[in-house]
Amino acid sequence: MKILHPCLLSMLSAIHISCGVLGEDSAMPRSTPEAQGVSSTAIIAFIEHADSQINSMHSFMFLRHGQVVAEAWWNPESAVKPHVLFSLSKSFTSTAVGMAVAEGKLSIDDPVLRFFPDESPIEVSTNLKAMRVRDLLTMSTGHQEEVNLKTKEEWKRTFLSHPVPHKPGTHFKYNTPATYMLSAIVQKVTGQTVLEYLQPRLFEPLGIAQPQWDSSPEGISLGGYGLFLRTEDIAKFGQLYLQNGNWQGKQLVPAQWIEQATSRQVSNGSDPSRDWDQGYGFQFWRCRHDAYRGDGKDGQFCILLPKLDAVIAITANTSDMQAELNVVWDKLLPAFHDKPLADNPRDLAKLKQLISELKAKK
Repeated sequence: MKILHPCLLSMLSAIHISCGVLGEDSAMPRSTPEAQGVSSTAIIAFIEHADSQINSMHSFMFLRHGQVVAEAWWNPESAVKPHVLFSLSKSFTSTAVGMAVAEGKLSIDDPVLRFFPDESPIEVSTNLKAMRVRDLLTMSTGHQEEVNLKTKEEWKRTFLSHPVPHKPGTHFKYNTPATYMLSAIVQKVTGQTVLEYLQPRLFEPLGIAQPQWDSSPEGISLGGYGLFLRTEDIAKFGQLYLQNGNWQGKQLVPAQWIEQATSRQVSNGSDPSRDWDQGYGFQFWRCRHDAYRGDGKDGQFCILLPKLDAVIAITANTSDMQAELNVVWDKLLPAFHDKPLADNPRDLAKLKQLISELKAKK
């Protein structure tokens, strides 16, 4: 018999919970789904389908109106265990850039070369000269191929020496090294790694304890990947963006930045059935259904549905991320209602039992 994690015992209750290092003051408030206009029946259908169809789910947290209405971990994952975010890290790096812009440290229209005069190649192409911070943010640096930094020691110099055949701003190419350069720029203008810079400005105000972020050989936070957080930390980040950067009465991230970062800044395809063809912002992806997301390799998601006032955080280990999103759209969108629903103790009990038996596939 599977044992329910202690943090899940109080799931779906209105009691403010504490999970190990997550203190009561930092945990998101809990509610029953029906109290927030969400159907427990639909959540059951989502979890059952995700468990059977997605190989392999690790965790799931569902927020509506700022309340956690459902949460689940597939054993051996747990509420207190940090999870690798892979490229979901990029959205946090973007946030750091937005904060640094607000502090007057840089402009998104600054040339990239401005920050790295010592690492610039001897011969600088016209396109490299034209590359701006904005182009790093939108993955439109002008590169045809992504440069391989992992075999190098001097990552900034390697990036700047890479051919730029396209005019920056005209050619979308998903480019993790571009996010590394954003991290390097933040460190250059603040004297702190992105991890250090975000600690008092983002992580501490949100109650995110002990974030971990791997560094490059140059001592710079990787930016595009390498961040480890708990599922609830991901959900809090999404809720902050849903609240236009305001957290407990304090404006942590400028609302104008959030509007820019989560809007379609560049085109990246035209297939209406694919969530990877809906446009790209500043290290955020646009989605179908008027949603947007941060995402990472193997199925790490922070999905925001502004019109429904909802956040969905998922961690996983799957090779088919579109299928994972399809389950969200197919099973959870029908869960939403404009008003609170009648209590449903039978399905609440069924939901708790279902969650207690979840186990990650090997």
